[in-house]
Amino acid sequence: MTQAGRQSSPRNGSGRNSSGRNEAKGGAGRSNAGGFSGRGGSAGAGKRNFTQGEGRPFKASKPREAAPFDPDNPTTAGDFDRGQAARSAKPFRKPGSNKPGFGKAPGTPGALKPKPKQSKQFGSKAFGSERFGQNLGPVRKPGRNRGPRQEVPQSDLHDVDGVRLQKVMAQAGVASRRVCEEMILEGRVEVDGVVTTELGMRVDPTSAVIHVDGIRIQLDDTLVYMVFNKPKGVVSTMEDPEGRPCISDFLKNSKNKGERLFHVGRLDVATEGLLLLTNDGELANRLTHPSYEVPKTYLVQVRGPFPQGVGAKLKSGVELEDGVAAVDSFRLVDSTPGHVLIEVVLHSGKNRIVRRMFDAVGFPVERLVRVKVGPIGLGDQRQGSIRNLGRQEVGHLLASVGL
Repeated sequence: MTQAGRQSSPRNGSGRNSSGRNEAKGGAGRSNAGGFSGRGGSAGAGKRNFTQGEGRPFKASKPREAAPFDPDNPTTAGDFDRGQAARSAKPFRKPGSNKPGFGKAPGTPGALKPKPKQSKQFGSKAFGSERFGQNLGPVRKPGRNRGPRQEVPQSDLHDVDGVRLQKVMAQAGVASRRVCEEMILEGRVEVDGVVTTELGMRVDPTSAVIHVDGIRIQLDDTLVYMVFNKPKGVVSTMEDPEGRPCISDFLKNSKNKGERLFHVGRLDVATEGLLLLTNDGELANRLTHPSYEVPKTYLVQVRGPFPQGVGAKLKSGVELEDGVAAVDSFRLVDSTPGHVLIEVVLHSGKNRIVRRMFDAVGFPVERLVRVKVGPIGLGDQRQGSIRNLGRQEVGHLLASVGL
């Protein structure tokens, strides 16, 4: 580059930024008016200076206005006087104080209804880790068995030669031993009808009756409980002299085929659905005894349309040849052209009771399926299949008849 070119170059001070650089040389440490310095923040020699440009007046930025105070959002107060804001804020108001009836004594006219108290929820459930069977929820014991708990000292239930209670519970599949100890301390375990909270209690597994959250623990491993979804055309017997299909034909592929089982109740040949199989004689006797009033749920298909008033007649009672019979509940499930599906619940165990009742009101049964006995339901079990009940289901079934 020539000498003239170097003199006219911006680096030699003859360009646009020469005046700014010369000023920086003359006053070391002074910043440029209307700009900001380059690296390091000082306008020294060799530092490049940026300005607003020639002929462009510098405009100072406006100071930021303080945000007004919002009582509902104190974070927006900014530089506002917080003491003054606190004095000018709205007074505290309890939730629901603007509702009519607030402040009135409970039970007086116009008073607000008290919120229902939520029941105590325990952390661990009995048989919570069980993979098979249905979760049936809380146990509903029959009203005839309800009464005051026995006032028996817990020391009288202690068996010196027995097994620790939490160990018996863990071996029965209730939960781990540590969780079982928590259940005992929470007062959720009963031994022979008495609530126990002692971790050192020992019991005899062969004779003790233990309940957890109302669910009976079955300690006898020799007892079998099964559900059979009976198809149409199968006779409700273990052996049939006429050679018709019977229950034993479906037990050939079961692991309990060698067990001596008997069915609880019976279904006629044309009726389908749930049939309980067990070798527990005491349970079978109570499930079939009329005094325990075990509810049974059926799905009934009849010809439609189904007029109003027939359901009320079935609930009030129908005169049959062996007396008056009534259903406990009646519900219309589905209706298609020419057919109606009805759900009925009754506790009577008389022979062909459902078919006879619908015949009496003028609607013969086209198809009948039993879907539930007590707390045990079919669910999505395949027809003709047999399954073992889970431990929770067995506990609910035993508790439903007071065992």
